[in-house]
Amino acid sequence: MLPAKMTSRLTQNVLRRIHLGHFSPCVYSLSNCCLHTEGGRIRDGLHSDSSALTRVFYSQSAVCSSLRLCGTQHYGRRSFSLSAATIVNSAPAPVQPYLRLMRLDKPIGTWLLYLPCTWSIALASDPGCLPHLGMLTLFGTGALLMRGAGCTINDMWDKDFDKKVARTATRPIASGEISRMQALVFLGGQLSLALGVLLCLNYYSIALGAASLSLVITYPLMKRITYWPQFVLGLTFNWGALLGWSAVKGSCDWSVCLPLYFSGVMWTLIYDTIYAHQDKEDDVKVGVRSTALRFQDQTKPWLSGFAVAMMSGLVAAGINAEQTLPYYAVLSTVALHVTHQIYTLDINKPEDCWKKFVSNRNLGLLLFLGIVAGNLWKERRETLLQNEEAFR
Repeated sequence: MLPAKMTSRLTQNVLRRIHLGHFSPCVYSLSNCCLHTEGGRIRDGLHSDSSALTRVFYSQSAVCSSLRLCGTQHYGRRSFSLSAATIVNSAPAPVQPYLRLMRLDKPIGTWLLYLPCTWSIALASDPGCLPHLGMLTLFGTGALLMRGAGCTINDMWDKDFDKKVARTATRPIASGEISRMQALVFLGGQLSLALGVLLCLNYYSIALGAASLSLVITYPLMKRITYWPQFVLGLTFNWGALLGWSAVKGSCDWSVCLPLYFSGVMWTLIYDTIYAHQDKEDDVKVGVRSTALRFQDQTKPWLSGFAVAMMSGLVAAGINAEQTLPYYAVLSTVALHVTHQIYTLDINKPEDCWKKFVSNRNLGLLLFLGIVAGNLWKERRETLLQNEEAFR
């Protein structure tokens, strides 16, 4: 009993000194996170239970990434590196909870929403041309806003669940930093800005984009009623595979867009099942469902099937879009990337699941570059064909 009390007092004293500024600003930001727990904020101290510390340290992966901005001494010089988490932590205190609510400190979700848009825009570009930079920028803005809106909706639905899960207990709504009414007003602002982005597109794309809103709203409910919420997330997150093409061309070429959309859905089933394995124990406790719980020890065979379906769809989309050698060369690299993810995955190690999950940003960027290279190669191929005809 005495050692436990001494440990508790020592922990409280150290973290209070950190919070009062007796240690580096980097550790100060960490102490701020530690002053929030599942049941609300502890204003003048911390729980004496050392497990609270463990839960807090594990639950905020953003804090770990924020340490990268802190000064470190290297041969007498102070170095700094920029990250999304440190941008959020350096914002005014009243604004920070709203930035964390839209997951601005964890941009991986925005990337995964944005990348299918880039594939579609690149595929729709004229032969020999780069993707339209203005369209890529517009869709990037839309992805940031809609991902933020989706996270806000998700946290409003899941407030009671989030309180019971270590990783999510410090989210702004669950911890009480933001009320549901404040979140609703913030959601209205995000959706209004996203509507402004959508209205910059053609009428066909406006109608197509508006049709996705029902998926955005209902997705958070799916984990309560089905073991396949990742499938619904795939339908939602890959809508840009349809919208990007129509924004460039004026309407969808379904022979290209549907295989691309299908591949995106399969991709989401892969990466979000991996992600869900981080929370499977907590999901069982609070009564929510996921493909991770559905597949359990058979996860790798299921993911392998999704990978085959994903690659088949990408090949079909490439053929119908008249893609060239660089595209298919990159597809082989994408296939190797996915295979490596699945083969080396340890579903019982949350840190490995997170590492595999975030690596999908690189996979998506690689595919985008392959589409661009394949499109630029089209001009060369057409030039060679014209030269051959001229010599006949």
